[in-house]
Amino acid sequence: MLSLLRNSQFPVTNGEPALLDRDHSTLAFNERVLDWAVRDDVPLLERLRYLCIVSSNLDEFFEVRAEPHLAANQANERKGTFSVKSFERLADAVHRLVDTQYALYNEKLMPAFEAQGIRIVSHGDRNAAQRLWVKQFFERELRPLLIPVGLDPSHPFPQVANKTLNFIVRLSGKDAFGRENEIAIVKVPRVVPRLIRMPDKVAEHRAVFVSLSSVIRAHLVDLFPGRTVSQFSQFRVTRHSDLAVDEEDVKNLRTALRQGLVHRHFGQAVRLEVSAGCSEYLSQFLLKQFELPVKALYRVHGPVNLVRLTQLIDLVDRPDLCFPIYTPAFPVQMNQGQSIFEQLKRGDILFHQPFESFDGVLELLRQAVHDPQVLAIKQTIYRTGSDSQLMDLLREAVRRGKEVTVVVELKARFDEEANINWAEMLESIGAQVVYGVVGLKTHAKMMLITRREGRTLKRYGHLSTGNYNPRTARLYTDISHMTAAPGLTDDMEHVFVHLASQSKLPKLRKMWMAPFHLHRNLIDKINAIAKAARSGTPARIVAKMNSLTDEVLIRSLMAAGREGVKIDLIVRGACMLPAQVTGHTANIRVRSIIGRFLEHSRVFYFRLGEKEDLYLSSADWMNRNMVRRVELAWPVTDPVQRQRIVDECLVAYLHDRVDAWDLGASGAYTRSVPDPKTTAHCAQAALMARYSPNEPRQA
Repeated sequence: MLSLLRNSQFPVTNGEPALLDRDHSTLAFNERVLDWAVRDDVPLLERLRYLCIVSSNLDEFFEVRAEPHLAANQANERKGTFSVKSFERLADAVHRLVDTQYALYNEKLMPAFEAQGIRIVSHGDRNAAQRLWVKQFFERELRPLLIPVGLDPSHPFPQVANKTLNFIVRLSGKDAFGRENEIAIVKVPRVVPRLIRMPDKVAEHRAVFVSLSSVIRAHLVDLFPGRTVSQFSQFRVTRHSDLAVDEEDVKNLRTALRQGLVHRHFGQAVRLEVSAGCSEYLSQFLLKQFELPVKALYRVHGPVNLVRLTQLIDLVDRPDLCFPIYTPAFPVQMNQGQSIFEQLKRGDILFHQPFESFDGVLELLRQAVHDPQVLAIKQTIYRTGSDSQLMDLLREAVRRGKEVTVVVELKARFDEEANINWAEMLESIGAQVVYGVVGLKTHAKMMLITRREGRTLKRYGHLSTGNYNPRTARLYTDISHMTAAPGLTDDMEHVFVHLASQSKLPKLRKMWMAPFHLHRNLIDKINAIAKAARSGTPARIVAKMNSLTDEVLIRSLMAAGREGVKIDLIVRGACMLPAQVTGHTANIRVRSIIGRFLEHSRVFYFRLGEKEDLYLSSADWMNRNMVRRVELAWPVTDPVQRQRIVDECLVAYLHDRVDAWDLGASGAYTRSVPDPKTTAHCAQAALMARYSPNEPRQA
């Protein structure tokens, strides 16, 4: 059981149970991810991958969420929901999680790797031949890159970038000028790999590795000739990294963001990681330097950056220690070799990634690029990655003389630089690039193709719950929806014009759009369902999303549940709604599915008597998605298509007994326990089997 709250009785305020804490809910999600690293039925290299994913998630958590807690703690005052107590409670929870991570790494994973002939060997365990090789590697590859900085009035503490590996050293003796400056800093370049494989001649034909930190640690003394290294520790500082740009006060958002990226690596320090054996003197020195309290210090029994251990997965050629390769099927509703435009005239096409391939999206764009009848292509870009076939196709479309309009979201967190580069490239070749609406992030995912057919212009659209990113499309579950239905494509055209011109948005026929009416329409829908249930009409809500933190939507759901509406919520990550609280939310179940693939699709189902409505969306139920982003939700009206989405995205996950966690009345998640008398159902495994190219199936 993973505990969100430590109290046994749920607090009730003003007649309603208190909402769960968002940040602690995020940490509980990471505990669920970490469970995959614990499970013996998961291949060993995949267990390491999940361990590293948790570390990556924690990095982002600190970069984005920790600063307000820390600021309140430093000021010793309450700032909204942030206070000294909130900081200390959060720090205690993270310390527990990190301690669990490193215990798992040292006590379970490393011994398991050694049993498989894979070893990360420390300096103390290296034989003479290995030590000689490491020394030669250090002298040849590392020493020329390392410049130790001795601290004195003319050599202040150097700028230490966010999440970089560094060493702090305490020296005895005197320097070349007879002074006793005792502290030195060694910054380790990012370009150097964190794991180095030893050659077979010294590895005894096994997979033996050395960590970069252990190589440097073993030869620190060589960097300080004539001095004695008395104490040392590796360290890493995490900094607040959420870019803040006053869009109302800048003339060129792209230029302002590019300038901001330079300073991001040197924002306010929020966390300090050191080796477990770091002396009190050095740890206090670093805490003072970075102006951090003791609870922001994390002593770790291993490398300070577990994320970089993902290199081991690539360095070891052991497919038997990884998940079996899954090759997604080409979308079953698409006929390869035929015009997609002709197929869309017969009806909409939906496909379920990554069980079906993102190649379907690329094929639609490819056909549009090479079709002389296609005149214009419009597309939103949120996260497409630094190396993208899709962007290459857009570039080719411009070269072929088509009108290409791209709405690039420059403020996609941690993808700003890649998006700026794409925007500049597209502009340089003649594409129309716009950056959405000032003050809002454009998070909607849509592509609109305009094609001349006889004397008319016809539009074809693609809408998605996920990003136009071929890499993550192999890892995230999402729904792609292709359509030629005028109701949807006309709405898409209106949205594109609105984003480019910022003119008043006409009334949309089918879509709900944030920040204008998505929030209000969801609330109205929930309230209508509640009203019907109160009068005795059978009513049902099932919603799948990544996060549920919007208080208004949460309270609307709770009110509907009290009226008798049966509500199932499939929420992968943070969820602030307290489920299964007797007398309050007994009609509401919350499940979290943590599987091989990252659950990312957003699906909202409402049933009122015999009437069913189903919407796909780019939006989670978070306040930022409703009021600070451009988001879309759109209906799936074809009964067959709608039932397919219900079966694959909702029912399958509600019956999962392998990857599911249920939120209980105490605020804790409990992993679903399969019935030993039956075969446990796993939604993702079932979908992989259904869509595997090697399995017979029906379109």
